[in-house]
Amino acid sequence: MSHNKSQQTHGGEDHLDSLGVYHAISQEGFNELARPNQSILWSSIAAGIAIAFSVIVEGALRAHLPDAPHRHLIENLGYTSGFVIVILCRLQLFTENTITPVLPVLKNKDSATLVKMLRLWGVCFSGNMIGALIIAAALFYLPIIDADTKIAIQSLANHIAEISAGDSLARGIPAGFLIAALVWMLPSSKGSEFWVIVFMTYLIALGDFTHVIAGSVELFFIGFSDFSRLPDLIIGNLLPTLLGNVIGGTGLFALIAWAQVEAEMSEVEGEQ
Repeated sequence: MSHNKSQQTHGGEDHLDSLGVYHAISQEGFNELARPNQSILWSSIAAGIAIAFSVIVEGALRAHLPDAPHRHLIENLGYTSGFVIVILCRLQLFTENTITPVLPVLKNKDSATLVKMLRLWGVCFSGNMIGALIIAAALFYLPIIDADTKIAIQSLANHIAEISAGDSLARGIPAGFLIAALVWMLPSSKGSEFWVIVFMTYLIALGDFTHVIAGSVELFFIGFSDFSRLPDLIIGNLLPTLLGNVIGGTGLFALIAWAQVEAEMSEVEGEQ
């Protein structure tokens, strides 16, 4: 009998081990790859809109908290809001997909699965950008938020825009890693998903790491105030952050996650 099990029992509760977590996320990855483009696109647009609450709530906290040295510790909690909505509503966020559909590719090792993953990435990222653009326009042009919050969002956006391309890429790597780690943690966090999401995304805000979808809302917000800056913001900030998120989520975490279970999978398959 193999010592590898997908679940281990402790105190009467079932807990997934690394192999069990892998199987859960891998199966979800296969399910995502099978979804039609239309479903992925609409879910991704909704995610791009919902992630804006990370910017809105963080801006509202900055606007209404006293200007003290510890203010950022509290206002960064607002950054977690959009992620809680997106993940618990099961919407399609690109950075979550830097690990979920990658596992089927590593398992199958064929071009067909790779093409499906690239198709999912393309549709999901495009939908996220459409949603972020829509909500950024709404925040800029419509009286959705009060004047103080709007000024605070402009301040947050300017901070993101001032980050160089190299720093955007470098800071995007830990953000991608943390989101992938969050995805890996969720199957074994039943009943505690809310706190896991809040903690992991709070680390992104606290570390001043860059997240391509949440950051795009801020960059588009700046773009509506000065259209001439938008190309530079996309090339010098958004795209480097995208690359960093992919490196952190796929290049680092997905491969590490795969490496820790590959030998166990081979052992299980050899016994069958």
